[in-house]
Amino acid sequence: METLEELLQRAEESHGHMCAGQVLGVRMAMLGCHLVGVEDPRGIDQKKLIVYVEIDRCAADAVNTVTGCRLGKRTLKFVDYGKLAATFLNVKTGEAVRVVALESSREAANSAFPEIENKYERQMRAYKVLPDEQLFKIESVRITVQPQDQPGRPVSRVSCDACGEGINDHREISRDGQTLCRACAGDSYYETTRSNH
Repeated sequence: METLEELLQRAEESHGHMCAGQVLGVRMAMLGCHLVGVEDPRGIDQKKLIVYVEIDRCAADAVNTVTGCRLGKRTLKFVDYGKLAATFLNVKTGEAVRVVALESSREAANSAFPEIENKYERQMRAYKVLPDEQLFKIESVRITVQPQDQPGRPVSRVSCDACGEGINDHREISRDGQTLCRACAGDSYYETTRSNH
């Protein structure tokens, strides 16, 4: 794996700026990969890793940069818990760890560099050098990846009886004898205002 500084530079280039969340995300990904025995996630180990990120903020991009895991490859999973946390699964061994940024890491940053007035600068500098145990909680976890959630081709495809749109990988809902997509079943994140076709 590349060095912290090399990965931070790549993360900044990919994300567009450097911030404390990027530093934590890079450190989190380096630690998670190491703990599950994936030392070269973007190289020879690239098919060994699935990562679940729990937040859609800067750290998620950093995790992507370090691991090479991507939504389009189905190796990066987004679970919206709103937490600065990620779970790293070695699919070959089944070993998995969940790494969570500690709330106390902010206070640790304040203590480490009290002379830096800007709290964001203080956090960025501290998060680069503080030991892992001051930044993260680590939990061994078990994950069972269902066939429809594995990387690779879709395992199923059906059409919604209401809108006609295709639905992959058993994401459909059966209700009153109909096959529905989540949106037509009432779990939509959008409201249709006009259809062009």
